[in-house]
Parts: sequence; structure tokens; C-alpha cells
Amino acid sequence: MKKSWVEKRDIDKKFKIKINPKKFSDIPAGTKMLIPTPRILDNFVNKIPEGLFFNSKEIRKKLADKYKAETTCPLVTGILLRIISEAAFEEYQNNQDIKMITPFWRVVHPDSILAGKLACGKEFIIANQIQERIEL
Repeated sequence: MKKSWVEKRDIDKKFKIKINPKKFSDIPAGTKMLIPTPRILDNFVNKIPEGLFFNSKEIRKKLADKYKAETTCPLVTGILLRIISEAAFEEYQNNQDIKMITPFWRVVHPDSILAGKLACGKEFIIANQIQERIEL
């Protein structure tokens, strides 16, 4: 049976710090890179105060600083943003109060490719950003 988004988010996995062997994305070879877990990203997003928005680069920088790395993997961060967003919306669809789900609209820009892929649709993200007075 296929795992739910919540199961994917809640998987018990440990983060890794790796030395990037070759240039990757915006990361030069030899860079100390954090490979985060869904829980790490979910905890980070849950601590973002209402009304604030962080883009992927800001998230990656803050996580790298916290885990004493030079950067955070952009590919894994993107995948995890999808997992935590879909998991939160899955909980919302199962009648979880919106104040109790991960506020992924604080990290997903409505014009992003990710927003277009999410089950919630761009309108859900925009509505919650308006509700919190998030200005992009």
C-alpha cells in the first residue's frame, strides 16, 4: 500500500552532513552540505511566526547555520517542502483545525512550480497568505 503524505513526513530518519564532491546547483565542490529530514523542515516551518514568509534560499541558509553546515541541499529541500505541504493539507482534509497543521503557505510562493503541483491548489495558499497578511 502506498504511504500517505503524513507517513512520508513522519518517517524516522536522521539528517546527514556531506561534503559535496562536485559542483551541484549553486553549490561549489567541497562544500559542507546538510541533507535535512522531513521532520527538520516541518519543525522549522512550524516555528515561522504568522505573517512571515521565507523562500527556499532563506530556509536553506537558516538550516545550514543551525546544523553547522555551509549550505543545505536544494534538491532535498524542494522534495521535503512538497512532503510537508501535502501532509499538512492531508491533515486539513481529515478535519484537522487549520491552526494545528504546518503553515506551509509561509514557505510556498503561489507562483512557484511547487504550488502548481500541490493538491491544495494555489488558491488555498493565496487565501491563507491573505489571512495572515503575508506580502510577497
